[in-house]
Amino acid sequence: MSSHSVGMEIVEDVVIVGAGIAGLTTSLGLHRQGIRSLVLESSERLRITGFAFTTWENAWKALDAIGIGESLRRQHYLISSRVVASTFLERPAVSEKSFKGHEIRCVQRRSLLETLAKELPNGTIRFSSKVVSIDESEDHFKRLHLADGTILKTKVLIGCDGVNSVVAKWLGLQNPVFSGRSAIRGNAHFKGGHGFEPKSRLFVGKGVRSGFVPCDDENVYWFFTWTPATKEEEMEDNPLKLKQLVTSKVKDTSDEMKSVIEKTLLDDIISSPLRYRKPWELLWGNISKGNVCVAGDALHPMTPDIGQGGCSAMEDGVVLARCLGEALLKPGVEDEEYERIEMGLKKYGQERKWRSFDLITTAFMVGFIQQTDGKVMNYLRDKFMLRFLSGLSLRKAGFDCGKL
Repeated sequence: MSSHSVGMEIVEDVVIVGAGIAGLTTSLGLHRQGIRSLVLESSERLRITGFAFTTWENAWKALDAIGIGESLRRQHYLISSRVVASTFLERPAVSEKSFKGHEIRCVQRRSLLETLAKELPNGTIRFSSKVVSIDESEDHFKRLHLADGTILKTKVLIGCDGVNSVVAKWLGLQNPVFSGRSAIRGNAHFKGGHGFEPKSRLFVGKGVRSGFVPCDDENVYWFFTWTPATKEEEMEDNPLKLKQLVTSKVKDTSDEMKSVIEKTLLDDIISSPLRYRKPWELLWGNISKGNVCVAGDALHPMTPDIGQGGCSAMEDGVVLARCLGEALLKPGVEDEEYERIEMGLKKYGQERKWRSFDLITTAFMVGFIQQTDGKVMNYLRDKFMLRFLSGLSLRKAGFDCGKL
């Protein structure tokens, strides 16, 4: 499998748009089967915004399937339990859910992306390559026009280009919708060690959801989601104001949470609006069409309330690489290859449709319940639902995407 050029056009077998979690997982899954792909990334280097994310056991199964689980395990704490505290009742309701028997770690995005990239052959990722338009070429190929004037032709086009995906637009999927909530995320670096137990902390109540998880001895990832007032929406590019906002809103949480925010440098704080795809769109929209499909946030953007965005992107990558491998590695006539690719991507779409629907819906509901500010809902949540919601996250993580 190789690339060659015809006139001014470069011809590829598989082009993946976006070098995020889904794109690199898919590319490595294909590489493990001997299939070359080209990954186009619009920025100049790997994008590591977001700092870290909770990596549940479904993601570890995917990481083991592509052969990088072990090296990442060595760099990150095994999380023993999740402590959930309510900031609504006079005496906070606290529930602790043990993760015994489950593998959960908080993985730094930088470590994950660098590990994925390092395993790929040199030249797989092409940086500063922004796709501006896609059109059909005769012979079933898709033609990609890049911002620098390059034209690429490809047998298979995979969109892993995030919430504003060009490929999803081409497939006719609607733009993701704003959930009304925003998230601020940060990474606190404690030189010489933070001393926290390897537990995940979550604080809910008063219309706010916040928490932190240690990644390793020195780094602690934290998050804060809320429904911003109009004037607060303008803070997105001002880390100092964001830090002040979080500090003022977490005063009812633990001293540990406050120390984590305090310790965070302004360069290590970002804010983003939370968007999601309307779940029913996945049931009647096109996840794949012919030799084109989407994965990761381009397929199923979701709110972060059950921590499955990055994890499910890794599942997508493994399933997609497996379905494509079956299609591309079968010997056969050229004409039949397009049909095999189409069938392979259709199979991938069928496998991922209900899983994506389930995760988007569950995440939205959990976020709604945890962030609601009504008295009755708060009381019910704090008295009865905290344990249930923690258990729900574990149940959604009990998924196995299988081997390559």
